[in-house]
Amino acid sequence: MRNHLRGAAILALLLCLASLASDDGLESSIKSVTEAYAIMEDNAAEPVSAEQAFFQGAIPGMLRRLDPHSVFFDPGQFEQLKKLQTSTDKGFGSVVSVLPGRVIVLQTMPGTPSAKSGMAPGDEILAVNGYQLSRLDMDQLIALLTQSRQQQAQLIVSRPGNARFLNFVLTPEEMQEPSVERAFLLKPGIGYLRVASFDEKTGRLIRDAIEKLGGRNLQGLVLDLRKNPGGLVTSALETAALFLKPGARIVTVRGRNVAEKSEDVPAGATPYEFPLAVLVNDKTASASEIVSGALQDHDRAVIVGEASYGKGLVQSVYPLSEGTGLALTTALYYTPSGRSIQKPLDSSQFALAAATSHPNGESEFHTDSGRKVTGGGGIVPDYIVEPAVITRLRAVLEASGSFTTFATGYVADHKITDDFEPTPALLDDFQVFLSQRGIQPGVNEWSAEREFIANRLKTEIFNLTLGVEKGDEVEAQRDPQIQKAVELISKKTDEKKTEVRSQKSE
Repeated sequence: MRNHLRGAAILALLLCLASLASDDGLESSIKSVTEAYAIMEDNAAEPVSAEQAFFQGAIPGMLRRLDPHSVFFDPGQFEQLKKLQTSTDKGFGSVVSVLPGRVIVLQTMPGTPSAKSGMAPGDEILAVNGYQLSRLDMDQLIALLTQSRQQQAQLIVSRPGNARFLNFVLTPEEMQEPSVERAFLLKPGIGYLRVASFDEKTGRLIRDAIEKLGGRNLQGLVLDLRKNPGGLVTSALETAALFLKPGARIVTVRGRNVAEKSEDVPAGATPYEFPLAVLVNDKTASASEIVSGALQDHDRAVIVGEASYGKGLVQSVYPLSEGTGLALTTALYYTPSGRSIQKPLDSSQFALAAATSHPNGESEFHTDSGRKVTGGGGIVPDYIVEPAVITRLRAVLEASGSFTTFATGYVADHKITDDFEPTPALLDDFQVFLSQRGIQPGVNEWSAEREFIANRLKTEIFNLTLGVEKGDEVEAQRDPQIQKAVELISKKTDEKKTEVRSQKSE
């Protein structure tokens, strides 16, 4: 009876829309839908569910013709969406290395549940809430860790040098992960910032981090937006304004029924002027693409890495009757040169407009200096640099957790300081360690990977003793995208120095 009444209500709504429709084609289409549903409801072999016919069929089918991001929410889905919008992240404040069947603590953040409980780097979590981790595959392991952060968790832990297992009971607390994850010097005068997302405080955090690294005395900065899915557009605008001149265009929003609006750098802005490189990859999206696109179009930064994701759309959420909702793409973001950030959306006029629309009706896009840049969605780097190749030996060593396991044992017996470097003896010990576990690379394979192995061991040893940020500093030394960015910044700095000397000599 309930389904019949709901079906009748939806049918009445469609008939009302048909009577109000001013477009003959729309009126005809709606009438066809109502007639088809009425016949189906009266004559189908099995009872018809209005929810299945409309909530899972007609309405989602209609939206699929628009773009992949416009979505209809049935009552349960819409309620879940509202809860997600108001939920907070909880956790224990620990950084862990997740290996097949193993979880090793790398760092506990001060003042968090894990730190207050007494957990320490090098501890291996053996069981969570009675589940033995060694019996779980990677997907099950990650799912268990995610679930455990929502409620009190009982942990059984093994600590190096302690024959007895330790028991911890941790109660999760609200965690606000800083959007600026890392800030350090790659070399004297050249800073590095890794920005994980754009939230309310990101612009201020970026400025604070730059000042700690040297402020306007920096010779250059690498801004890492890889794997950054975006966030608040207002935060992206604040970030771009840290580097662009006052009045410079940052982004433009255009849609069929949305008034065109452009965002510019505020008149009173005092941007940094040091050379800048921005790292992007295929997981760089939305607000991150607004920042990188604006910096590229104004020739303010060199973009390095892989083509970005290509998500530059404005979504509006509309509550509907019956507890349902609709997320609809209503506009697109465009870079200062007129490029659509959104990649073309298959088989829709909306997609065609996104791929070809240009404020001046042109098909090519150029930076302020006249340099041609690629349009059609996403941000294509000025320098395409692939990530490090995963060789067979590297894959085996990472999958087996060999680096973390060896490092855990090593730091238990050695004092580690900032000037630590892997010695030939340490590499020999690691080779014996691998051999005991059935990993025996050939002489040529070992020689080819020796430098990588030394760097990975140093990274894990620093993770466990000096913190994961120090480990990231070591890891940056073998990151080809970071190193290319440093090379380009150094070249730009040298050019500026040569130009200054030339002006002085004149």
